[in-house]
Amino acid sequence: MPPEKSAYALARYSRSGDSIAQSIEWVRTHDSQKFLESFYFQYGHASIADLGHLAVCFEGVSELAATEIEDEQLWDGQAKSTRYQDFSKVGFITPPEFDAAQAALYEAAGKRMIEAYQKVHAAVFEHLTAQLPRPAEMKPDAYQRNLAARAFDVARYLLFFGVPTNAGQVVSIRTLEKQIRRLKASEYEEVRSLGDETAGACAQPAACQWEGSTAEAMAPTLARHVEAEEHRARARADLERFAQENLPPPSGGKAPRVDLLLPRDNITEIAATLLYPVSASPYRELREVVGGWPVSRRMEVIGVALGSRTRRDELLREFRSAPYVFDIVMDIGAYRDLHRHRRCQQFRQPYAGRLGYDTPAAVDAAAAGAVYHEAMRAAFEAMSRLPAPGAHYLLPFGALSRFLFKMDFAEVEYISRLRSGVKGHFSYRQVAWEMKQRMDEVEPELGRLIEATPPWVEDPLKR
Repeated sequence: MPPEKSAYALARYSRSGDSIAQSIEWVRTHDSQKFLESFYFQYGHASIADLGHLAVCFEGVSELAATEIEDEQLWDGQAKSTRYQDFSKVGFITPPEFDAAQAALYEAAGKRMIEAYQKVHAAVFEHLTAQLPRPAEMKPDAYQRNLAARAFDVARYLLFFGVPTNAGQVVSIRTLEKQIRRLKASEYEEVRSLGDETAGACAQPAACQWEGSTAEAMAPTLARHVEAEEHRARARADLERFAQENLPPPSGGKAPRVDLLLPRDNITEIAATLLYPVSASPYRELREVVGGWPVSRRMEVIGVALGSRTRRDELLREFRSAPYVFDIVMDIGAYRDLHRHRRCQQFRQPYAGRLGYDTPAAVDAAAAGAVYHEAMRAAFEAMSRLPAPGAHYLLPFGALSRFLFKMDFAEVEYISRLRSGVKGHFSYRQVAWEMKQRMDEVEPELGRLIEATPPWVEDPLKR
């Protein structure tokens, strides 16, 4: 059934004595659009829109856009893997914000990154082949695939947000509405256009018709009610001004790559979290500053965030709390992997490239250091000459940035156990292991319950 009709049938089923078969027959002869207009969009019965689902695929979008698309908690999907695909064959996307001169600078830097990606992959693959002979029981094609995947794990540090990818999702009408509204209000022109295109697709029949299905519009009522979510963008701009006027610059002191904090009072936590995405300070440092303010000043931060909220806007996710707060400095590639964990609140600081980049040990072991570092240097130099937000498309996957993850113990245990396993990428394995170490320090009784694999335990021929 088309998702809006499915939602109508299930909603009627919950409100009548009829069987589901009878409710479906009812819906065949009644207008689902009129029902949704009244009960969902006018009366605000939002749960009705959780009952209809769509499969939506975004093809040939930038990695940056895919990250924005996936930034939904109630999201189920998959994106193209950097481990199993050779990204040197697909080119890259030029941000539409650039003029001709800016585009030329960006494209020259992007080509250098792709060339370095190919060279590093070849060098690391050759190095791994020499270091890890094929076991007799392992088939040659499986051996080649495993080593190629491990080499891509290293070479992916030279990919950047502008390389294209695909993302497929299955979402409810309600989540898709929120997603489209958020995309339409993005700072990135590509993402805004994807919001428009997705809304347009909802008003059309499915692009891929299953045998026997009807060629009806997928979600025409939704398509009429997805104006841009201005609240989030305006709140961010207002908080940026507040931060510029009231926050001291970062101290520059050395902070751990993975820091764990337990929440303080709710007002301090909310105010500090609201300011985290518009600052450059570690969360511990930022929370100390905010915690030293009087309650009236902390409430002023909250007031700034709420100033643009309308009846249709939910509270920003910064208002959600959890018992464990991890402030993590990691590379962009690791973030793309850990970003998939939905049972937590995630926040990021601006993509500025201020924290430099990581270098995998295999780069130097494969004698590819000169190629790698020159490509990184050129990318960061070009970024500094390009205007934001288009400059963000050149940010390498190896670039370090700061991210805040709030979660409960079940999610700490799950991420630490799953992501520290030997089949994982070495970058997020290190993060997962350090999360376990911080739990051992802060909550040793619970930390002992986490069975994480140390990063020095390796099995490179496993995927």
